[in-house]
Amino acid sequence: MKLKDIPREELEMMGYAELAEIVLNDKKKKMKIADIFKEICKALGLTDQEYEDRISEFFEVVSTNKLFTILPQGYCDLNKRHNTKVVMDDEDDLQLDEEIESEEEIENEEEDEIFYDENEDDDVADDDLQDFVVVDEDEEANS
Repeated sequence: MKLKDIPREELEMMGYAELAEIVLNDKKKKMKIADIFKEICKALGLTDQEYEDRISEFFEVVSTNKLFTILPQGYCDLNKRHNTKVVMDDEDDLQLDEEIESEEEIENEEEDEIFYDENEDDDVADDDLQDFVVVDEDEEANS
């Protein structure tokens, strides 16, 4: 389906994402974002001023919609034509290991701080403990 084959009234009811998808499907290749929008403006009968006023809105739609992939040098294409590939080299693995070690060290330090009382002031006097009684469960059961 091509934009020129769709009635203008129907085109006006469509959103930028849908229109851009039609253009990219028709061309069957990546295109510059500006060129995609020029095709859309031409089909909608928009002026050069309207193009300039709306290009940022179009870019926002294309860059945030998961249908599209933004490519280097201002190109855009349909996401389904591209595979996302994550490449990790040994340096990244090493750096990640170092980050994990430092996080573990921080956790260990925090644990040490929890159980270590730097303030060895005896805030609780022995007199405060005189009312406490230790009860042996076996003795209590025999009573």
